[in-house]
Amino acid sequence: MKKKIYINAPITLGFALIGLIVLVLGLVTKGAITTRYFMTYRSSWSDPLTYLRLVTHVFGHASVSHYAGNMVYILLLGPILEEKYHKNLLYIILLTAVITGLINNLFFTGGLLGSSGICFAFILLASVTGKQKGIPLTLLLVAVFWIGNEIYTGLTANDQISQLTHIIGGLCGGMTGVFLKDN
Repeated sequence: MKKKIYINAPITLGFALIGLIVLVLGLVTKGAITTRYFMTYRSSWSDPLTYLRLVTHVFGHASVSHYAGNMVYILLLGPILEEKYHKNLLYIILLTAVITGLINNLFFTGGLLGSSGICFAFILLASVTGKQKGIPLTLLLVAVFWIGNEIYTGLTANDQISQLTHIIGGLCGGMTGVFLKDN
């Protein structure tokens, strides 16, 4: 009996494919394309690329391991979330990208790239997913443990990782999940 491969989550797979294409382009150009188009950083609001990068920074990654680490979560959680939230998942991705990009540009001077904010949005969104109305206890527990760890890591590590982006991404996922759950 032959089993066929099918596309089970077009938004998730499309996201991963765009990220892979951007990664390859970044490697070929030694990061020039990534920095110009797929990393958000404080720049003039009169530059149209500033607005583009508020969204596209989630596709840029610094290395193959950075990309792979993010994609494991996205490819694991994305299909489950896409089945439940359909096209709303695309809006959650866009919302998370814009909010994390804006906060980075307004409050920090360094660049921001990668889809870790989306990963953590998916993690908290997954913990909201269920049939009951209200706020699930699993969401509260995941949020406490995970946000607590991100705060601790942010205060004690010097690792070029934006724990604040993780927290903001998680809050975007958890809050939109609670909103969509009760509507």
